[in-house]
Amino acid sequence: MSLAIVKSRAQLGTEAPRVNIEVFLSGGLPSFSIVGMAETAVRESKDRVRSALISSGFKWPQERITVSLAPADMRKSGGRFDLAIALGILAASRQLPAESFDGIEFYGELSLDGDLRPVPALLPAAIQARQAGRSLLVPQPNAAEATLAESEVRAARDLVAVVAHLSGAQSIQPEARTRWRAVRRDEPDLADVRGQAQAVRALEIAAAGGHNLLYIGPPGTGKSMLARRLTGILPAMTEEEALATAAIGSVLGRQPEPSSWRRRPFRAPHHTASPAALVGGGPGPAPGEISRAHNGVLFLDELPEFNRNVLEVLREPLEAGVITIARAGGRHDFPANFQLIAAMNPCPCGYLGDPRGDCGCSAERVATYRGKVSGPLLDRIDLHVEVRRPSRAALRDDAPAGEKTRSVAARVTRARRLQLRRFGTCNARLRGSQLGETCRLSPQPLALLEKAADTFNLSARAYQRVRRVARTIADLAGNDDIDVAHVAEALSLRQLDKKKLL
Repeated sequence: MSLAIVKSRAQLGTEAPRVNIEVFLSGGLPSFSIVGMAETAVRESKDRVRSALISSGFKWPQERITVSLAPADMRKSGGRFDLAIALGILAASRQLPAESFDGIEFYGELSLDGDLRPVPALLPAAIQARQAGRSLLVPQPNAAEATLAESEVRAARDLVAVVAHLSGAQSIQPEARTRWRAVRRDEPDLADVRGQAQAVRALEIAAAGGHNLLYIGPPGTGKSMLARRLTGILPAMTEEEALATAAIGSVLGRQPEPSSWRRRPFRAPHHTASPAALVGGGPGPAPGEISRAHNGVLFLDELPEFNRNVLEVLREPLEAGVITIARAGGRHDFPANFQLIAAMNPCPCGYLGDPRGDCGCSAERVATYRGKVSGPLLDRIDLHVEVRRPSRAALRDDAPAGEKTRSVAARVTRARRLQLRRFGTCNARLRGSQLGETCRLSPQPLALLEKAADTFNLSARAYQRVRRVARTIADLAGNDDIDVAHVAEALSLRQLDKKKLL
């Protein structure tokens, strides 16, 4: 009888819990069994591992082989355990020293001839292996992804190379860490936007403080055009943020790319998207659009055209920055710290209040259309801005261009740095005592805000969001204190509260 233990990790959402692969060889009729809530792909590894070992020139034990994937009550899926199982069999049959596994985690799917194939969702495992102080041995195609986590990583092309390294016959050198710079690609420029000074100002404030933003206006006024320029003025992600966003892509089977490193994601799902597509789901479950927009922007065009049930599921992640999905197999938390920007028409036909349009919508149709966006969801959107049709003079070729993205981005970056120095987060995410300390108002600004709260019947959440926006406006101006002008501008950018469009 002989026992060998090899370490690896499973994949549950964006988590990578540790798994011990215990291989036990005992007397009796030759057999091979895998226990420990192994799904079909894991159970099928029996045939892959046997063929890979024989093809690579190793002896197949003619004994009873039992492989236990511990803990036994956690679901395991995929082919990521193939390499660890094969090494465990070699160690248990004394073809490989078991002590060579110390401090190493193993990942890789085996082909029938012993080659190592890449596995998905390796980056979360690499991050948690680093935290546990262990190195990794992975397939060659996964090397660049794994080294992003700053772990010690060795990569091999086949099972023979792995065994040669562990037995000391031929060492595999650690991979150099992947180091990518943020590359600013050609983004649509804000200078292309003409005649929308207030809408551009609202976009700058939203970017500076991480605030959610809703544009309301007739078709063709530039709402989508403005939204798609938001990522161009946002600061590049930090290394930590980039790693967290890349981990979500890794779970979805996409390896990080140098061209998108530290660039904030921009996701724009169609209004026919289901709740599972937006927030995540499926048997896995898999991350949805809001998690794919983590540390970036989620753009919902034609907001009332989304199913109301779809929109209501946004309320929790907008507040918490995380979405919890419950399935029969357990609960999974996915990060969803995104910035929401949305656009909608003022009525079903889109031309209500447009002097150049001819709206025929009845009051009942308009109320039904707007009622698709609930009050609690609107309350979580800091800025509601009306976008009017620009004048023809503003659209002429000889009309002055708007301010360039680079200039606006510089102001946004300065304001963000002020916020990060205070509490390590943007103003939109201030909580509790942070809000009280940072957004304290002197008597005059406080009197203006309280009067507006009474006049427009602001909720407690809306009241605090106005304070956060006023703090961002003050940061853009370089002021330590929030004055009356800052509060007044913050109130002017919540136009649905003032019922100007109702």
